[in-house]
Amino acid sequence: MSKKPTISARRRIIHTGVFNIEEMDLEFTNGEQRKYQCVVGSEQGAVLAVPLLDRDTVLLIREYAAGTDRYELAFPKGHIEDGEDMLVAADREIQEEVGYGARKLEHIHSFTIAPGYMSHTTHIVLASELYPQRLPGDEPEEIEVVPWKIADMDQLLRCHDFTEARSIAALFLVRDLLQAEPGT
Repeated sequence: MSKKPTISARRRIIHTGVFNIEEMDLEFTNGEQRKYQCVVGSEQGAVLAVPLLDRDTVLLIREYAAGTDRYELAFPKGHIEDGEDMLVAADREIQEEVGYGARKLEHIHSFTIAPGYMSHTTHIVLASELYPQRLPGDEPEEIEVVPWKIADMDQLLRCHDFTEARSIAALFLVRDLLQAEPGT
């Protein structure tokens, strides 16, 4: 593929307060024309922080997920506020959701979820050298913090409530990153 389709029109169909649903009129290089609908998130995207309590332990959270109508285990995450740096956003999220700040923050990857119909990027940040620090969050109830040994990752992957793809991918990335460090 040498040339992207031309977007001749873009219309917002719905604004939910969190995201927009847009319709786009596309013309492909072969002359074919199509309408595509797309869920559009914020331009800044979101962060998913992997808090590393120690070299062997990550901190997960268990909170209610409306999309699955159950409590899910995942890493802390949230939107990047307007004008906020992604690393600052990751540190804020772990302070709000797990009660720790991080002295060291490292962007390790960025993900899209369903790029065929969703315009949203999540930036994965490894947070280490943690220290106790809590900020008030916007959660409707207290979030349970669940420490998990990276060595027990296979057991975590079999948990019925650890299904969020971004968290699963982030866990693999962090495990591989830590295994590749010299002296390990």
